[in-house]
Amino acid sequence: MTILILNGPNLNRLGVRKPEIYGSKSMAQILLDIQRTWPEVHFVYRQSNHEGDLIDWIQEVTDEGLTVTGIVLNAGGYTHTSVALRDAVEDCEVPVVEVHISDISQREPFRRISLLTDVCTHSIIGKGTKGYEEAVNYILSHNSQQS
Repeated sequence: MTILILNGPNLNRLGVRKPEIYGSKSMAQILLDIQRTWPEVHFVYRQSNHEGDLIDWIQEVTDEGLTVTGIVLNAGGYTHTSVALRDAVEDCEVPVVEVHISDISQREPFRRISLLTDVCTHSIIGKGTKGYEEAVNYILSHNSQQS
């Protein structure tokens, strides 16, 4: 079983950039916690500051027939701006769980709209970095219900 975790722009700076909003844990620490919790699951982690990379990785799941149980997606700023990313998620054949560390509904007005929420299987917003674990748990529960 494989779960793909995709992070968008600036999330390579987790633990350093605005810790008062995004926390002090690095993505490496978050991934280690996830891997310790679910050692039987293979996690593939990718991060890019480039919109097209995220779209390509999502499309690989469908186009190349990658065996992926689900995708955890924190699209960062592209959540609010990218129709192209939204279209890729809508076309994806596996569950995609949207994650936001902060509560975007309580942030600046331009961050309050997610173009992804209505095309994602589930959204986890404002749970801090634990939102990644909650997303994995959701995908695993969703998969067991489908089996």
